[in-house]
Amino acid sequence: MTPRFLIAAAHKSSGKTVISTGLSRAFRQRGMFVQTFKKGPDYIDPMWLGLASGRPCYNLDFNTMNEDEIRQLLVSRADGADISVIESNKGLYDGVDLHGADSNAAMAKLVKAPVVLVVDTTGTTRGIAALLMGYQVFDKDVNIAGVILNKTGGSRHEGKLRAAIEEYTDLPVLGAVGRSHDLEIGERHLGLTTPSETGMIETLIDTLGQRMTDSVDLDALIAIASLAPDLTNSKPAPVAKYATGIRIGVARDTAFGFYYPDDFEVFEAAGAEIVFFNTITDTQLPNMDALFIGGGFPETSLTQLEANTGMRRDIKDAINGGLPAYAECGGLMYLCETLEWNGTKGKMVGVISGDAIMCERPQGRGHTRLRPSKDCPWQFGESTFNAHEFHYAKIDNLPAETKFAFDVKRGAGISGLRDGIVINNLMAGFCHMRNTDSNPWIERFLHHVIACKSRK
Repeated sequence: MTPRFLIAAAHKSSGKTVISTGLSRAFRQRGMFVQTFKKGPDYIDPMWLGLASGRPCYNLDFNTMNEDEIRQLLVSRADGADISVIESNKGLYDGVDLHGADSNAAMAKLVKAPVVLVVDTTGTTRGIAALLMGYQVFDKDVNIAGVILNKTGGSRHEGKLRAAIEEYTDLPVLGAVGRSHDLEIGERHLGLTTPSETGMIETLIDTLGQRMTDSVDLDALIAIASLAPDLTNSKPAPVAKYATGIRIGVARDTAFGFYYPDDFEVFEAAGAEIVFFNTITDTQLPNMDALFIGGGFPETSLTQLEANTGMRRDIKDAINGGLPAYAECGGLMYLCETLEWNGTKGKMVGVISGDAIMCERPQGRGHTRLRPSKDCPWQFGESTFNAHEFHYAKIDNLPAETKFAFDVKRGAGISGLRDGIVINNLMAGFCHMRNTDSNPWIERFLHHVIACKSRK
């Protein structure tokens, strides 16, 4: 099994993604084959990790995946790599479950990965020892193998931290990364900015990699990762190519980029062809049998999206003409009549008779649970499934007769009780789905597409 370790922290915004991205690039700069993973449903951090490693980053998520699926994905995607870097979310022991069943610590134990703790040392000296001692004894089954000091304030500060850790704990200090504006990735309403919004991306990631090479003992990290025990799991059953010849048009640009790489792999395994297009620069849709618009930040590209009248008109005509389509969150907002953010309102596609409005506070955030309604156009049956949402937008002025695909059993969705607007063969909602054993949404969508094509 590939050597691996999990990067965690005491709390969110400790610099995990900067450290993880930098280490992934540093290992790659050494000529190593690096495979990255992200714990949880996040889309943005995996973009940075994927660019740093040169390979897609995969999500390991307790909410939508069972334990076998998590191990299976890790084993299969890490196969052939020299090292795997798993970035956690929030703090090591944080999670929804009171007893930590969905925590980063639980993930580390499930995949038998040693933990490297990144500690934001701002305003801390001797107290770091108490923090580390507490983290070690809180769950003795978690293998905390070392610590990286982040945002240190100079050699004197670093010396005090190292002395306290050496005096009171048995944890090795694997490195110390000083505070620097060169090591910052901007934050905004949904977390970190995406790589496409950051100028000179490769230069920035190279800088992060060089700083990790200069500040962290990479050889010690590789040695720790090499101590991870073997992790075996059954292989997934092969997928029949039932969708050969089906073309799925996918919007991918600076406005829409929230997709899981393994979801695309499921499309392709079924025989479908993914055809990417750009909602900002392309003036019409490509030749396709169905449309998929994922989440993203349409509000930051509001002016450009409005200006592309050809694309907006083509999408509206296609959906009104019966084209099978699926849209999530940002995609839902783009399909509305208008989108408003910070006092600026722009015309969008207009296939949904409602107005998307960005708010100052989150309107839906966290794990969701959905049950298909009688109006759901896909063959879900009656089973509920887990998804997630994270949106500052709301949809106003929807007609009273609007049909919804899902009843919301947990979460907010569009109305608090419903999600997944249904118009012709379109389904568009705020919740993000992940293709898993409990919710094989891609198979359901493809069968819907095939049925629509047959009727046509």
